[in-house]
Amino acid sequence: MIATVLIPCGILFGLSACGIDMPKETKTSFETMTVEKQDIIVPVKFSARLKGQADVTITPQVSGQLMQICVSEGQQVRKGQTLFSIDSRNAQLDLEAAQANLQAALASENSAKLEYESNKNLFEKNIVSRYMLDNSENSYKRAQASVAQARASVDRARVTLGFCTITSPVSGVIGEILVRTGDQVSPASRLTIVSGNINMDAEFSVTEALIEASVSAGVTKEDKAKYMEDLPDVTFVMKNGTEYPHKGRITSLTGVVDAATGSLGAKASFPNPDGHLFSGIQGTVVLPLAQKDVMVIPQVAVLRLQDKSLVYKVQADSTATAVVVTYTDAGNGRDFIVTSGLNVGDRIVTVGANNVQEGEQVLFPKEVNSEK
Repeated sequence: MIATVLIPCGILFGLSACGIDMPKETKTSFETMTVEKQDIIVPVKFSARLKGQADVTITPQVSGQLMQICVSEGQQVRKGQTLFSIDSRNAQLDLEAAQANLQAALASENSAKLEYESNKNLFEKNIVSRYMLDNSENSYKRAQASVAQARASVDRARVTLGFCTITSPVSGVIGEILVRTGDQVSPASRLTIVSGNINMDAEFSVTEALIEASVSAGVTKEDKAKYMEDLPDVTFVMKNGTEYPHKGRITSLTGVVDAATGSLGAKASFPNPDGHLFSGIQGTVVLPLAQKDVMVIPQVAVLRLQDKSLVYKVQADSTATAVVVTYTDAGNGRDFIVTSGLNVGDRIVTVGANNVQEGEQVLFPKEVNSEK
């Protein structure tokens, strides 16, 4: 309940009549309210940095000269799309040599097979010895092993040739390209990053006190998942104050508190259907938490005096007395949540509190009766 009263400062007519100039009558306006408990939504804010859920560093798996860059920085690519091309001439020659070796091994295998089958028939007719049969069988097995080895060499050469064409392992956005056409690259070279930005993670830290229920002793994995499921949707706000239109969900809380900071690592996942979010963007994750049965007062009622915060409480005789209060910010730019110093039912001065003097009368019978 808020009441507005006007306090006359008075005019001394007698002195004025004697020729003494006195200041004109002034009126000071005060508003008061009765402290009550209520429910309020407090937006808790965390500094965050975005990262694609499938960010992949692109490096070559073979050495060679970079012949072609098929994409540009910031380009949206699909999974399997060609990104870079490495000189494949040596790899192509290696494949052809391996294929030729395979043909030779197949021919040797065929000859060894014919000799083994011939000796087997002759052995059954007692024309050749067991030694000749076993020797031809071993030659046939060696030829089979040579064929298997030659096939593996062909497969290896084909894979190496495929490595000369580097494709995107995920759909996403191309980051900074760190090489140029003609550069000599190797498996140690970093070419670029593909940020899989279909969904983005906002990484931030959460104080232990805020999620005390989820980190207390004996909390199971299922309890933790239920806790995160019950949390409300979160919002991502860019550094320029723009609010991202799609809501996110907190999807991860690390199980260990950082001893240095007393906080837990957390992630909130945001859908990115239009590709407006990019890895590396910094901003703020806003988590709206409900505070139930708390005393909320307007910020204008609080006066700061050195290291103390004061509120003028209206006593039974309508005079104002300063009391020390502690509070937390309600996050809406208008209110504070009082944690100590006031009780439900107390009447305090709001508007005009900075003009109140200790012991000054701020309510008069007329105003008090008008509120009943």
